[in-house]
Amino acid sequence: MTEVVRAAAVVRAAPRPRRRRSGWLIYLGLLPTFAVLGVLQYYPAISGVLHSFFDWRPGFSSPFVGLENYRTMFADDLWWRSFRNLGVIFAASVTLMWVFPLLAAELVISLRSERLQFVFRTLLIAPLAFPGVVTTLVWSFIYDPNNGVLNRALQAIGLDSLALNWVGDPRTALGALLMIGFPWIASLPFLVFLTTLQNIPREVFEAAALDGASRLRRVFVIDLPLLASQIRLLFFLATISVLQYGFAAYLVTGGGPDNATQVPVLRMIGVAFQGSDWGYATTLSTALFVITLALSGVVMAIRRREARDVRGH
Repeated sequence: MTEVVRAAAVVRAAPRPRRRRSGWLIYLGLLPTFAVLGVLQYYPAISGVLHSFFDWRPGFSSPFVGLENYRTMFADDLWWRSFRNLGVIFAASVTLMWVFPLLAAELVISLRSERLQFVFRTLLIAPLAFPGVVTTLVWSFIYDPNNGVLNRALQAIGLDSLALNWVGDPRTALGALLMIGFPWIASLPFLVFLTTLQNIPREVFEAAALDGASRLRRVFVIDLPLLASQIRLLFFLATISVLQYGFAAYLVTGGGPDNATQVPVLRMIGVAFQGSDWGYATTLSTALFVITLALSGVVMAIRRREARDVRGH
């Protein structure tokens, strides 16, 4: 028995130097990655935070102003108005822009033929391969007040009074931006919903049908509860994505008309490149970074608590 114990000890001890060497090799392999992240990600972020306390003018004297830029930010009505617009965008992102992808995913998994499921899935997600700028510019042509497809269609059916300057009217500009990409099926939510629903055993659906559950009742009683974890993840991702929203607004409206589509990212760009107030722009950037970091921390804390509760059960 003693010899067996010694042999086992030798076997356990033998691989340790290899693991140690391989561990150091992994760390050395990660060094270039961290170097690139440090130069391209961490350094600009830290530099932005530091410059927010200065009247920063690249290439010229930049006097220290302390918290003056932050006082200006709290008195900036346009900055806070941009967050109100962002609230509308966020509400639409986690409601309407999830309903259609969920409906499409439910319809796809209802097909009995796996080949048809594959075909329709491919057709629905194919637009993801199109560049976002192309999609956005196509929609800007659709909204053109003179020759746009939307106004031409309304005039063709006798609804001339409804033909508007959709992105040039403060009353409709934000809503027109939100409609870009309609019906929003070629998106991450569709892929997440479809993958999760496809992983549910078909026996569950068959049992629900035998119990007399209608398709709509099954969605609320079975599908949505099983999608709860994925919905929380999508909510977190939508929060981060919306805080960085500005691409479509920049291309189509530039934040106008009358700041009706102004968002925080566009406000930062305007302050920096139009107002040449780089110090204040870094202050806005820092504030947005802190908000994003705080929300990320809250979501991560909630997910860790949920994971602990699951392990506890």
